[in-house]
Amino acid sequence: MVTLSDVAKEANVSKMTVSRVINHPEQVTQELRKLVEQAMTTLDYHPNYIAQALVNNRTNVVKFVTLENIDTTEPYYMTLLFGFARGLAKKQYAFQLVTDPSKIEQGNADGYLITGARSKDYEYFDKLDKPFVLFGENHRGYDFVDNDNQLGEKKATKYALSRLYKHLIFMGIDVKEPFEYSREAGYINTLQQNQMIPQIYRVSNHSHEAQKVIKEHFNSFKKDTCFICASDRIAVGVVRQLLKEGAKLPADFGVIGYDGVFLNQVSNPQLTTVKQPILKMGEFLADMLLQKIEQSGSPQGEIMLEPSLVRRGTTR
Repeated sequence: MVTLSDVAKEANVSKMTVSRVINHPEQVTQELRKLVEQAMTTLDYHPNYIAQALVNNRTNVVKFVTLENIDTTEPYYMTLLFGFARGLAKKQYAFQLVTDPSKIEQGNADGYLITGARSKDYEYFDKLDKPFVLFGENHRGYDFVDNDNQLGEKKATKYALSRLYKHLIFMGIDVKEPFEYSREAGYINTLQQNQMIPQIYRVSNHSHEAQKVIKEHFNSFKKDTCFICASDRIAVGVVRQLLKEGAKLPADFGVIGYDGVFLNQVSNPQLTTVKQPILKMGEFLADMLLQKIEQSGSPQGEIMLEPSLVRRGTTR
């Protein structure tokens, strides 16, 4: 069986250095950490994280806390959760799913991943006594991982322009939250750079609400209009009502969604959308949370991953 001494010999460092790389990676340089990790890979050495947890008085359990109703968000959170679990598995961590905010601190855990947070929740987070990270950008200074929402809508808007749509309308989500502000900013800034005037409608994140807007204003929409939507759910409603009104997609009207998890594929025609790297974001969240636990709650900052544009049948 490969031992700590074997790894130290392979990396040409001391046993103490190997131990620090495993237990306190923040105390060694990145170059030294890579050297030891390469030796561990070469020798197929796997640290006993359960033993480490006992030594460090940890549970090796974290909580995945969702403050949204996951019954109505398609596989979005399930995909995030799988990525999170994959990241935790690297350090032999388990997670507990919490859907009731009042039970966040019940039972033992080393830290929390909090999803679906809104501005009204921030005051409560300041009272938590364990390390936590957020899924979703915020302006409060909390550590978080998200996709680059502004860049995503910038890509969508630029693509619509490249497909020669002359009128671009933004269908936003009616919430005063950082992610929505960023998506609107991506659309607005791109139009202003092209000397075009923004036109924005905001609805709750439900397809039937988007349908109401299209039905009410359809006669005012000109041909060669593309709807840039803040979610796939809104985009599905736009597509559905445009077809009911007899509009020609994508010849006369285009629609671009945002998320790229499930609805974009079941829509008919399938949605052009901005796809978030949700599985990857889950892994990054696990890495950030575990590192924060290792570093006794030290700030980790923010990670913004780049979304991609997926071209399908609702744009020409």
